[in-house]
Amino acid sequence: MISSRPLLIFIGLAALSMTTVFAHPLIEARALPPALDPFYRAPAGFESAAPGTIVRQRTVQTAFLGLIAKPVEAYQLLYRTTAIDGSAIATVTTIFKPSDSKTDRFVSFQTAYDSSARICNPSYNYRLGSVQVDLISSFEQVLLQTYLLEGYIVASSDYEGPDAAFGAGRLAGMGVLDGMRAVSNFYETLGLDNDTPMIVGTGYSGGGIATGWAASLHPTYASELNVRGWSSGGTPANVTGTAVFVDDTTFSGFLPAAFAGLSKDSSYGALLDPVIARLATPYGKAQIAAASVNCAPADLLNFALMSVQDKSFQRLGDQIFYEPTVAAILEDNLMGRNANETPTAPVLLYHASRDEIIPYSNATTLYDTWCRNGADVHFTTFGNGGHLTTEILGLPMAVQFANSAFAGTLSSGCSKDTVLDDTLDPLALGASLEPALVRLINALGTLGEADEHLMGNLGLIKVPAAKGN
Repeated sequence: MISSRPLLIFIGLAALSMTTVFAHPLIEARALPPALDPFYRAPAGFESAAPGTIVRQRTVQTAFLGLIAKPVEAYQLLYRTTAIDGSAIATVTTIFKPSDSKTDRFVSFQTAYDSSARICNPSYNYRLGSVQVDLISSFEQVLLQTYLLEGYIVASSDYEGPDAAFGAGRLAGMGVLDGMRAVSNFYETLGLDNDTPMIVGTGYSGGGIATGWAASLHPTYASELNVRGWSSGGTPANVTGTAVFVDDTTFSGFLPAAFAGLSKDSSYGALLDPVIARLATPYGKAQIAAASVNCAPADLLNFALMSVQDKSFQRLGDQIFYEPTVAAILEDNLMGRNANETPTAPVLLYHASRDEIIPYSNATTLYDTWCRNGADVHFTTFGNGGHLTTEILGLPMAVQFANSAFAGTLSSGCSKDTVLDDTLDPLALGASLEPALVRLINALGTLGEADEHLMGNLGLIKVPAAKGN
């Protein structure tokens, strides 16, 4: 019998709170998907602008699935950033400004969207009237709101760029950094004191790809940014290690999406497309094409327990990751590979030792490498969490890290600790954030210890593909 439990879990997590903070009707107009919205099309001549230059802006109405005590102002900026080959591209960041926001700082929140379809872009998903096909970033809006409740302006970029190049870490890192530049350039409208505000970057899982790479590239690509710290949880530091780890598992659906993302024009398409054309089977090509129009939940359910290393997917079988072009692309996306790509701002890394999606050993290797190269890193191991539960369990620590980073009170050097408690204190961030944490506590109960409830059923049902890539 086909179970509906995993779908209910996804819906339950995404619908932790349906309270709206707006006085106007819930939906005034249907938001256009990025492929149909002219706002996303960069104007002629934008290529000559410096990275981080704002080329278009608008005020938007946002619809959160969480708790916001007061209405927020929301803006979207189309800004110039950089493709893998160094050419100019444009992408969007969404800015949320709470009432009485702090005027000397903002948080860059890299939500996980783990998809190679533009309809999954956070900037679309955040808007009032959007179709909620990307349930991952829908759920993470609850986490984003904890920073708003702390009084921080929060920016969240479409760091995968205009092609939704999932898995291209360097592109994502530059997208984050240029998004920070764009927000800094927008300081007058936001009421910030100047164009050099303090910044903390944060992200988990797929958002950890973007955060980890932004931290890595900050010293060489955007050293002028006043970044005070980075927190990254469940970090996919080694794409190859992650691919081998999740292949032929409940979560193997991430892999066709990664092939799709890495083959986008702004990513490694010029190199990877010929390899896919030569080696992928008709079935493999169909799976990659499907991942280019679906969001992560559909990808996971459609390719669960399948293998990209099987010859039904491509002709090299388990040698595919050794194919020279594929191996070179994966090597280019290995965090810590180059010593000059070591974070100069303090870093918080946290990871579940029982993580079922991102290998724990890859995260500890990143910690060792960055520390050896002189970074200031604290690493927390969650001994009783799974991948999804640790995102929730680690939230208070990530918020407290941001507070300390802005205050300049973080310790230098490298350190580790282990957390065995798998409960969440509703008062961990103070009374004002208690309602949000109570909802996250309910989510922990839904997921079960180490994600056991989700793991028990995910992959047994199919969901319809997203429409309007």
